[in-house]
Amino acid sequence: MPKKLKRDLTMEEQLARGPVDLPFLMLVVLLTGIGVVMVFSASYATAYYDDYTARNNPAYYFIRQLVFAALGLLAMWVVSRFNYENWRWASVFVLGAAVLLLVLVLIPGFHTVRSDGVRRWLRSVGPIPAFQPSEVAKLGVILYFSARLSKRNQEKPHRLSPRSLWSGPVAFLDRIGFLELVPYVAILGVIVLLMMREPHMSGTLLILAGAAAVLFAAGIHLGWFAAGGGLLGILIVVMMSGYQSTRILVWRDPWAYPRDGGYQIIQSLYAIGSGGLLGLGLGKSRQKFLYLPEPENDFIFAIVCEELGLVGACVVLFLFVLLIIRGYWIAIQARDRFGALVVVGITTLLAVQVFLNISVVTNLLPTTGISLPFFSYGGTALMIQLVEMGIVLAVSRQIPAAKQG
Repeated sequence: MPKKLKRDLTMEEQLARGPVDLPFLMLVVLLTGIGVVMVFSASYATAYYDDYTARNNPAYYFIRQLVFAALGLLAMWVVSRFNYENWRWASVFVLGAAVLLLVLVLIPGFHTVRSDGVRRWLRSVGPIPAFQPSEVAKLGVILYFSARLSKRNQEKPHRLSPRSLWSGPVAFLDRIGFLELVPYVAILGVIVLLMMREPHMSGTLLILAGAAAVLFAAGIHLGWFAAGGGLLGILIVVMMSGYQSTRILVWRDPWAYPRDGGYQIIQSLYAIGSGGLLGLGLGKSRQKFLYLPEPENDFIFAIVCEELGLVGACVVLFLFVLLIIRGYWIAIQARDRFGALVVVGITTLLAVQVFLNISVVTNLLPTTGISLPFFSYGGTALMIQLVEMGIVLAVSRQIPAAKQG
């Protein structure tokens, strides 16, 4: 009788060892690689003249982004090897950690404060760099909402006693779907209140977009999205105070504020316009030489347009479009509802973030602090984005063989 050399794989191990979706993986790696190159091109002038953080090392931001990109790709591969079903029970811990971090960022001593009083970043601690808790909150909301809503049609409806005084009103609220939304609205309410204290409108909008995508894919009635849109409009009006209200005036006519809030968007439009059809060439941007603020961060797409031209910018956008379409394809083909909802949330979050960033850079929308995924400088944000891509790849591993293509 031959000796058994290997133990039998468990069902969980078998599910996690399927082939990943190769087109999605290739698009993520390609966008990450282009992004790292563009960070180097956009940042070396800023780093060269920075004698405090970069110590006049022109490769400072590039090296850090390259290291985080490598660590992020490794984390993506590791996460893709896990059975994504484990995120069901882990989602509550991710969401709880996100809320805790959002509270910590409001406590003096834990956050960094800008000159305008904005508190969005937790201070670096040892090897852990500074980061925005909102990045964790985006993923936490998507995972937790997906875990709960994936069982939406499996839960038995609650039966009210006909003798109960409140049976009539409660039954009506239950019939129109209000009671079902209460826990989700409560969670989003807590997060939005914490985000308003920072304040961080762009991060709030992204979290709401991810949550709305999961709720929509789960089959929540469209009427509630109309009501939510009205509340969101009120929220925007409330948050439009101080420096944020000035951004509306700048957006309408940036040339009316050439030395104040309009300077950055004016320089961004100069960069985009000077790129022409084919661009000035990689590394040959002029606006990055201390004309355009944050060329390696929120406004890196302006440098892409200047150096690679309209053709290069369209290629980058086309890669994003392909990635988003492939993400939704994976969601449609997912093995179960939980995987589909998670991928819908992550893909929609990516799509909205790309749209908002490019809209800001081209002055289609008022300036907000939204980075371009895989491109903008920021180590922890890049790693979390790649972890999210790893979750999508983990879902793709379990697509039935008959559906793969």
